[in-house]
Amino acid sequence: MTIDLNLVPVFLAVAEEGNFRAAADRLGVTRSAVSQGIRRLEDVCGIALVSRTTRSVRLTEAGDRFREALSQPMNDVRTAFENVTGDTMPSGLLRIAVTSIAEQFLSGPLVASFAERHPGISIDITVTDDIFDIVAAGFDAGVRLGEVIEQDMVAVPLTKEERQVVVATPGYFEAHGIPRHPRELVHHRCIGWRPSPSAAPYRWEFEQDGIAFDVAVEPQITTNDLRLMIRTALAGGGITFALEETFRSYIDRGELTTALDDFLPPFPGFFLYFPNRRNMAPKLRALIDHVRGHRRAVPGTTQGARWPIRE
Repeated sequence: MTIDLNLVPVFLAVAEEGNFRAAADRLGVTRSAVSQGIRRLEDVCGIALVSRTTRSVRLTEAGDRFREALSQPMNDVRTAFENVTGDTMPSGLLRIAVTSIAEQFLSGPLVASFAERHPGISIDITVTDDIFDIVAAGFDAGVRLGEVIEQDMVAVPLTKEERQVVVATPGYFEAHGIPRHPRELVHHRCIGWRPSPSAAPYRWEFEQDGIAFDVAVEPQITTNDLRLMIRTALAGGGITFALEETFRSYIDRGELTTALDDFLPPFPGFFLYFPNRRNMAPKLRALIDHVRGHRRAVPGTTQGARWPIRE
């Protein structure tokens, strides 16, 4: 292993400033020189030390350990390199931000089997529907629908195609009629969902003859709790709208009935996404491999990623 000790001050400047431009100004070099220096250091270590997107920069778990080691007397820098590069087995804390509607990820088996296979990895899952920069917030990865993932992220398919459905109880449809077109929904009692108190209710989106449109249903009942939304619908409280897998068991048992299916085509489903890293931490690589194995075991799952993983 050839160690260029001139790269250590570059790493420490980035670690302390949390910004490539600020680190470059501090060192009196260009931003490009700082970026290239960090990449050379990561190539030597064989693991990502810094997570960066177009919006933020932060240290990875390995980078944090490296910085801590470098805070000790500098006469043992080689030991610091060895401590980082020796971490090849999946271990450490893996933080994942998951949308509340990712039923397949949150149902239990995927996470349970991953934990059993990798006892050295601690998994911290935050269920949230807020849209934010996972790197800046300190997460290793996230799970969301593909359409809301930032373009500078790498995305690996987690599920098959998804589709939205309109549902209500058979009793509600018998009493109030079944809508034949989405615009008729404004004449029905609707149950809406919103991700947070400050957000508007989720739009009910449809498609006809290849043209997408949405209907402002103005729900009489709105909640940020999917369970309450489902229970209210099951109690005959009105018509509601969400991903088909959210209602699948109730539909199969005949407790809920779908409507307007011809206006609701399928679309790409959920993806595991993460920053584009040249040298990926073993814990994240283990999760990606596990998700891929899980996807292959589910018939009809979406194939291929929007962006290839860069080794």
